[in-house]
Amino acid sequence: MWRGPGRGLYGARKVWGQLNREGVGVARCTVERLMRELGVSGVTASRKRPRTTLPGRDCPGDLLERDFTAEGPNVRWVADITYVATAVGWVYTAFVQDLFSRRIVGWQVADHLGADLALDALDMAIWARGGSIDGLVHHSDRGVQYTSIRYAERLDQIGAARSVGSKGDSYDNAAAESLNSLYKKELIDFHGGWKNTTDVTLATMEWVAWYNSERLHSFCGNTPPTEYEETFHQAAADTCSAV
Repeated sequence: MWRGPGRGLYGARKVWGQLNREGVGVARCTVERLMRELGVSGVTASRKRPRTTLPGRDCPGDLLERDFTAEGPNVRWVADITYVATAVGWVYTAFVQDLFSRRIVGWQVADHLGADLALDALDMAIWARGGSIDGLVHHSDRGVQYTSIRYAERLDQIGAARSVGSKGDSYDNAAAESLNSLYKKELIDFHGGWKNTTDVTLATMEWVAWYNSERLHSFCGNTPPTEYEETFHQAAADTCSAV
């Protein structure tokens, strides 16, 4: 499915960044000119967006207040759900993302919008991060999947604080919305022709692995999220050993 380091998705800025990471010295303007001459461009996002969540009743406050930064891993996570059209109907993808590195720590694809969809993505994130994550702030929209009793109990079990954006305001969960947009742009809309839940699940698994370990992210200084976290942990270890 995928070809090239940018998988046919990168615009000029990321192509230039990838070439420099690989030791190919080239000016950004040269990359832009060559891409124009070849008729090559990065993918753009689709504007379509059906409703994927219904507001829940029991909602905590917004602990992020549109500050989508974190001083380290497992300090702040955001979660959201997006949709995919397939030959047999809609399927839905839930993501959990760490705001420090923008790494996808949990995800799940299902043919329903039940609470289990969001819970399974959360459980993957908890497993990937090693279990108890005391002090974590988990932020989402006001969807019933995230305000359910079961979801709240699971967050309580790991010592996480619940945070929910205001009703009908996508800016209150802008980081998660941005991830959904990338997913649609770089995978779902880019390829299309999805058959069923299994088809989307397998492709999502591959895209998440690439996104975390290879895709250059401007938020991380044009490094992949896993590399960004590894650099952070190494710097912390070096500081401890020097003391």
